[in-house]
Amino acid sequence: MSFFEVVRFSLRGLSANKLRSALTMLGILIGVAAVILLVAVGNGSAKAISDRIEALGTNTITVMSTGRGGSSSTALTKKMADALIDPELAPDIKSVSPVVSASSATMTYEGTDHAVSTFVGTTPDWFGASSTPVEKGASFTADDVTQGRRVVVIGQTVAEELFPGVDPIDKQVTVSGALFTVVGVLKEKSSTGFQDPNDTAIAPLTAVQQVLAGYGSLTSIIVEANDPDKVDAVQSEVSTILNQQLKVDPSSSSTTPYRIQNASSLLETQTETADTFTTLLGAVAAISLLVGGIGITNIMLVTVTERTREIGIRKALGAPRRVILNQFLIEATLLSVLGGGLGVAAALIGSQFEIVGVKPVIVPSSVGLAFGVSVAIGLFFGGLPAARAARLRPIDALRYE
Repeated sequence: MSFFEVVRFSLRGLSANKLRSALTMLGILIGVAAVILLVAVGNGSAKAISDRIEALGTNTITVMSTGRGGSSSTALTKKMADALIDPELAPDIKSVSPVVSASSATMTYEGTDHAVSTFVGTTPDWFGASSTPVEKGASFTADDVTQGRRVVVIGQTVAEELFPGVDPIDKQVTVSGALFTVVGVLKEKSSTGFQDPNDTAIAPLTAVQQVLAGYGSLTSIIVEANDPDKVDAVQSEVSTILNQQLKVDPSSSSTTPYRIQNASSLLETQTETADTFTTLLGAVAAISLLVGGIGITNIMLVTVTERTREIGIRKALGAPRRVILNQFLIEATLLSVLGGGLGVAAALIGSQFEIVGVKPVIVPSSVGLAFGVSVAIGLFFGGLPAARAARLRPIDALRYE
């Protein structure tokens, strides 16, 4: 009997009980789709976070106060930020952007209120250092910061909430009782699914200090390097200057009252964490494939039992053991191939939609691996029922009731 005839007999055997075959394929389908989609969700989350980190610029570092020391003398100040602009002590620094931020501020326009998730006060260099370009209008100027002018650049979400169908440029909004004039709208950023990066407003540092934050310490300082390869050198230069300003002894074992966050190092750490997280998701989803394999074993054992007399007749007519073995092995494999193929199709369709706020990113290797494992599961778990069928003696099979 040729291979194609064995396949034809196998397909006929599967079609004899369509419901049972469909349920078996459903188990494999769910397993394959779960593996591909969960890995895609993990990869999508990692990509979204990586995009946010890269959006900050891999040639920047962020200096933040740790709050240690319990004194205002350990806080980051505008004077310290200005001290970092030193061509002799810090030749590799391109720009320095002091930042104060309010976690929430309500903006009002003609009776419509919107709580902005992040209201930032900074200098014009911040837009370039943080890779946040202005799409419409313009950013504020250094003179606006010096004069404390109340102008603001808003994100796309703020523009849509407060100015639906209206050009927001030159419109006045109220923030904590003070009037701010909208001078620009930021270019839209992709969402990570955790926080809307477009729900933000940027204004001159002095204006935000007057209205919202007060003249206390800075939230952070963003330092931009002349070249991405100079980031480590800039980090060393910043540490030297801040240690001088804060009177920190670098040889001391005590922890500095500030923390420097390197975007490149953060991206590398995040990538390693994301890979581990994605692998874990894939491993968890693979359990459903194992369950599908156990289902194949059970179904094929039932099939062998029901077709015992058929096996006996074929053996009595001279069918060799390997033909019986191949037939049931091919039946189990076909269930896995068909179920795996449908699972891949379901995963590709599902990846077109957001899952828990994340846009899945299909990993081609996960598709091949999941489908390959599903086929291997058919061969492995179908082996026991196939071997049992092949071992049946014709006389015993014919006498089976």
